[in-house]
Formats: sequence, structure tokens, C-alpha cells
Amino acid sequence: MPGMHYDSLISVAQTLDIQQACVIVDCRFSLTDPNLGASLFADSHIPGAHFLDLNKDLSSSVTADSGRHPLPSPDTLAARLQHLGLNADQQLIAYDDQSGAFAARLWWLCRWLGHSKAAVLDGGFAAWLAAGGAIERGVSGQPPRRGNFQARIDNTLVLSAKDVEEALRHGQIELIDARGIERFSGETEPLDTVAGHIPGAINRPFIDNLHVDGHFRPKAELRERFQSTQKNVHMCGSGVTACHNILASVHAGLEMPALYPGSWSEWIRDPARPVAQGMD
Repeated sequence: MPGMHYDSLISVAQTLDIQQACVIVDCRFSLTDPNLGASLFADSHIPGAHFLDLNKDLSSSVTADSGRHPLPSPDTLAARLQHLGLNADQQLIAYDDQSGAFAARLWWLCRWLGHSKAAVLDGGFAAWLAAGGAIERGVSGQPPRRGNFQARIDNTLVLSAKDVEEALRHGQIELIDARGIERFSGETEPLDTVAGHIPGAINRPFIDNLHVDGHFRPKAELRERFQSTQKNVHMCGSGVTACHNILASVHAGLEMPALYPGSWSEWIRDPARPVAQGMD
């Protein structure tokens, strides 16, 4: 209902209740076909939704020292959200067709920019369709009135590679890697030039946050996955699916953890940084 504040997950039913008062963003994307998300959006999307692209809107350009999805410029992203009509006190809802794997990136970016009224649609577009939700086709040609959202960046949520190295050396953090076990162990590496993981990291694949139907597991189960006596820092291949683990942590009622946004694809840019393989 209007006036409610959703800051982690939101259901289809809850979305329907407040749909007209929200900014809804479609984050569908494919790492192997970067144009697919925009094509899917044009074919069908939640009515009134806008599309943001992982590479073009939710990341900045790759550099010689960066990972595959560097954080976007805060000013540029804030302006993009204003252009979508987002106001400072307005609910934003992000969805995708990968059970939140890409929508969680926008959710985390909103938190980084100081906008807590952001949530991910639990179950994504598939849940919307399964519930009989209406769809819209095409791409809106007329942008809404510019919103008054202003960024208030929280850089306590971000650690650099140097920060991670120092914190691991002094045993100050628990570094959690969201990639699948095959990539974490170094058994396979389909995306990056070096296989393995950062020594001292532990593996919590983001896919295990979910039931087989793509909905998030109960809060108690998620809390058990991520509770720690140390500060949690999350990573993955390029700082995207790590946000799924952060979302699960927050939904479970745990304190907002930090992100190493460069993640594995940045770590391996420097051959002097250590690499581990197998399961520690």
C-alpha cells in the first residue's frame, strides 16, 4: 500500500499495490549477449517500467586496472535516475529474469547513493508473469518529469583491492565470494583470464540464496548463511552477483555489509596479488 517502504525484497502482490507510485526498472541482461536485455524489454515488460543496461548504465568503462564492471560515476547514475523520474522519497523496484542477479546490482547502487527505498522483485519477471501481471510492449519515447533524487554517497560500503589485502592480512574481515564452486575452486573459468580465488575467501554461491522456483529462501536460512563474528565483505567475478549476497544478508536482518566492487576480475590484473585454487 502507498506509504510503505521496501528496502530489500518486494513481492508481486506488494508491487501491484504500489505500482503507480513507484519507479520500476527492468535490469535484464546477458553476459554472453549484451544486447539481449534491451531486446527483451522492447518485447515485453512490466507496465511503466524503464530499462537500465548493466554495461551502459550500471557500470563505467573498463580500464587497464579495473574489473569487468567498474562502478558507474555516481553523478552520472544519479542523473540517470532523476531522468527516470525518481524522487528522494520514492520507492524504486528493480527486476530481471535471473532471480535478482542483475537487479541486485541496481539495488546496491541505490544504497551506495543513499537511497534506501529500493527493493528487488522476488522471483523477478517470471513471478510477475506467473501471477498474471500485465505486460507492456515497446519503448516509451517520452521521458517522465525529472525527479528530485540527489545522491548522498556512502563510501563505507566500498573496499578497494588494497583495503581487502590489508584487512585479510590482519584478519579483520570475512571475504565472501558469490561465484559458483567450479569458478571459486579454479576448476573452470569461462569469463576471466585466471582461475581460482583470493586466498582466505570463503565460497557462498549466490544461487544458493534461492529456491528452485527463483524466490529467495526464508530469512532464517539466509541469516545462517551470512552471520559472522567478523565484518563481511562480498565479492564475485566483477562486483555484480556479490550484490545478490548483500541483498540476501540485508533481507535476513543483518547489518549492511561492504562490497569489493572490483572483485576477481580486478584482483587478477596485478600478477603480484596471490591466487588460490581448490577448496581451502
